[in-house]
Amino acid sequence: MSHERTRAQIREVGTLAAMSIRAWQVQQLGVPAEVLTPVDLPSPVPGPGQVHVAVRASAVNFADTLMCRGEYQVRPKPPFVPGLEVCGDVLAVGEGVTHVTVGDRVLGGTAVPAGGFATECLMDAASTFPAPDGLDDSASAALMISYQTGWFGLHRRAALREGEFLLVHAASGGVGSAAVQLGRAAGAQVIGVVGGEDKVAIARELGCDVVIDRRSQDVVEAVMEVTAGHGADVVYDPVGGSAYTASTKCIAFEGRIVVVGFASGSVGEARLNHALVKNYTILGLHWSLYQQHDPQSVQAAHAELLRLADSGQVAPLVAETFAFEDTPAALARLGGGSSTGRIVITH
Repeated sequence: MSHERTRAQIREVGTLAAMSIRAWQVQQLGVPAEVLTPVDLPSPVPGPGQVHVAVRASAVNFADTLMCRGEYQVRPKPPFVPGLEVCGDVLAVGEGVTHVTVGDRVLGGTAVPAGGFATECLMDAASTFPAPDGLDDSASAALMISYQTGWFGLHRRAALREGEFLLVHAASGGVGSAAVQLGRAAGAQVIGVVGGEDKVAIARELGCDVVIDRRSQDVVEAVMEVTAGHGADVVYDPVGGSAYTASTKCIAFEGRIVVVGFASGSVGEARLNHALVKNYTILGLHWSLYQQHDPQSVQAAHAELLRLADSGQVAPLVAETFAFEDTPAALARLGGGSSTGRIVITH
């Protein structure tokens, strides 16, 4: 799959963009569809440890909606341009950046306030990686956060082993679908939990061996039945609330529950006496801390993800794409809670 632009084209883009760029800017905090404003801004200049890119595609994350509202853990002051994850072409690099160069097709995390919902943005060099040849721009834009989280959750935290039963909540969603594919690639027996008949087929196509529809089936009973009473060796939970509670009732002896997030809006309570009696482990996962404490492991994980992507074993499920002009609608779609896979804004 060819994604190359000539370096002359990259220079031309950079020259044209030096005057101004188009961006969706948050000028006051609130509902994304109401506060995102289209603006012309000066082309951003990379500082030390930053990369300046022409954006090809921007993945939409739930964190973007929280940032617009001022409810995310990182809280930039307005005005700022959100958009945490992109694929693009390098236009310039800041001081100290040597692992990418002008013209490279890259993916990774942005440097808000010059985020990815723009025709150009800045990226943090530490989270800027080569884009896989085997993935198009939309899929590449959606690779880093979900799949790095999945890789560290399943391998670094839970030490998933071949043949183990892996239970993935919200298996057809953007975060869960990555865990399904990574679990399948690791040789696990993957059990996916979804909410609705329309999502069952999606989860099966992603690689689930068994799919449980929580709206019509009892999750605990179904897990215990398909595992012949053994239970789930590893649970990957980006949902929280009742999903976490169900996990504690069908976890195997020496099982591991990886807490990834709380998409349900409810934080489950950890009953430590229950964990003691049933002999299971509760594991928290805050992926970005690895960038601070063990950046080499992040680079190693990306190298493995490149291998898996280029061999066709993983590919982000891009369920919907929106034009750049429809960026507010893309965030509203994600915020509605009924989407599957990833939503990507294309340029």
